[in-house]
Amino acid sequence: MDFPDMSKIPTKTRSLVFFLVPHFTMLPFSAAVETLRIANRMLGYPAYSWRLASTDGQKVYSSSGIGLEVNSALADERRYLGGENRPNMVLVCSGIYVEEFNNKSVNAWLRETYNRGVAVGSLCTGAHVLAQAGLLNGKRCAIHWENLPGFSETFPQAEVYADLYEVDSNLYTCAGGTASLDMMLNLIGQDFGENLVNRVCEQQLTDRVRSPHDRQRLPLRARLGVQNAKVLSIIELMESNLAEPLSLLEIADDAGLSRRQIERLFRQEMGRSPARYYLEIRLDRARHLLVQSSMPVVEVAVACGFVSASHFSKCYRELYNRSPQQERAERKLTMSNNRTGVVI
Repeated sequence: MDFPDMSKIPTKTRSLVFFLVPHFTMLPFSAAVETLRIANRMLGYPAYSWRLASTDGQKVYSSSGIGLEVNSALADERRYLGGENRPNMVLVCSGIYVEEFNNKSVNAWLRETYNRGVAVGSLCTGAHVLAQAGLLNGKRCAIHWENLPGFSETFPQAEVYADLYEVDSNLYTCAGGTASLDMMLNLIGQDFGENLVNRVCEQQLTDRVRSPHDRQRLPLRARLGVQNAKVLSIIELMESNLAEPLSLLEIADDAGLSRRQIERLFRQEMGRSPARYYLEIRLDRARHLLVQSSMPVVEVAVACGFVSASHFSKCYRELYNRSPQQERAERKLTMSNNRTGVVI
C-alpha cells in the first residue's frame, strides 16, 4: 500500500501494557492488538506501541493452551512508572477462573498506575481484577455476560452493565470477544478521528462501529426462537426478578393477561409451564454463581430466590443431575487439571 506523506500526519503516540492473567482469552487480546496494528499501518507510523507483562515475567498460557512470552514482570512495570517507559494505558487481560487470581502486588500496582494518571482497563473478565484493586467502586464497568451474576454479587459497589464496553473516569472495561475491537476503535477515534476508524474497519472487514451499549447477547427473540411479544416481555420480567421471584399473579397483572392465558402461551411457545421456565432460569443463574464465585451454597440459593438451601439443592439436582456441591467439586477438578497442564 502507499503510505501517506509523513510530514503531513500528526506524530501522536500511545503506549500500552497488556497484563496477562493465566487462562486469559485469546480472542479479545488478539482483536485489541490487531486493531492497533492496523491503525499503525493506516497511519504509516507506529502511533501505538505495546508490550506484554505478567506477574513474574514468565510465559503466560491462555485458556486455549497457547503460551505467550512477555516483555516485563510486575517489578519492571512498577519501576517504569517513574521513567521514560511509563505507559499511557494498562489493560488487564483475563478469562476463565479469573476469580481465583488475587494478587495484592498486582492490585497495588494497578492503584498506583491509575493514581498517576495512566488509563487502566480490562478485556473480557479483567474487570474482576480491577474491582479487586478497588478501582471500580462507584464506577460504570462491563464484563462478559456469563460472568456478570458472580461479579455483581462479589462487587456490589461496582456499577456493572451487560454492555460491550464502558469508559468511566479513565477506566476502560469491555466484555471480551470482539467487544475489545470496538473499545480499541473508540480509543483510535479519540486519538485520530472517524476517518481512521473507518479505514481500520475496512481492513478488518467490519461493517460498522458498534455502540458501547449494544447488546452482548442475541436478543431474546433470536436466542430463544420465540416470536410472541407477550411471552418475550414476560421472560424479560422474569430475568429481571431472580433474587425475589414474582408470583404468577404479579406477572399476569404486569403483562395484562390472565393466569390461564399465560399458562397456555408458555405451553405453546416454551413447551413448559411459566413456573417451570422461571425455575430453570433461576437455576441457570445459580449454576453461573457456583462455577464463577466462591459464594457459599446457601448464599447462592438466596441470591436466586430460594427460601432454603435444601429446596435449592433438590431443584438443582433434579435439573442438572448433580448437587450444587458436586458442581463445585467438578469445577475444582477442572481447575486442578488446567494448572497441571491438561487443557479442557
